[in-house]
Formats: sequence, C-alpha cells, structure tokens
Amino acid sequence: MLVAKNRLELSIDLNDWLTISESLPFVEFIPVSNRIALQSVHLQELHNDPADRIIVATAIELSAPVVSADSKIIAYPFVKTIW
Repeated sequence: MLVAKNRLELSIDLNDWLTISESLPFVEFIPVSNRIALQSVHLQELHNDPADRIIVATAIELSAPVVSADSKIIAYPFVKTIW
C-alpha cells in the first residue's frame, strides 16, 4: 500500500523485491497466527493502524525487536525498536 500511495519507493518491482527477500537466508516471513491477531487488537496505548498493530504484536510474540522510525512504535514500552 505504501508503494501504491507513493510513500515508499523501491528500486525494483515489488514482486521481484518479494522474491529476492524470500530467498535471503537471514529473512524469515512469519504468518499472522490467531494468537498474534488477537493480541494486536488488545494492544493498549498504540495507534489504530492495523498493520502496525500486527507488526508490534508479532514482535511481542516472538520477543523480537522492530525496525521502525514510527514515533508511536518507538515510544511503545512493550517492544524494543531498532533504527
């Protein structure tokens, strides 16, 4: 959606980017489980963007940091951010 709205520019086609990303040994795509989906709707003090809520809930579930420049995610006390 960010690419379609010209808020993110990739140097290659989105499908090609996805194919390349999937082949990298250090990148793992995590499906959204029922547990992550449920946790995403119960996050308190986080904005209402559903994608951001799923990202944060996934990070909490996996005890993983989030790479983000989003000030609301950075300020969220229950997840570590990297940027």
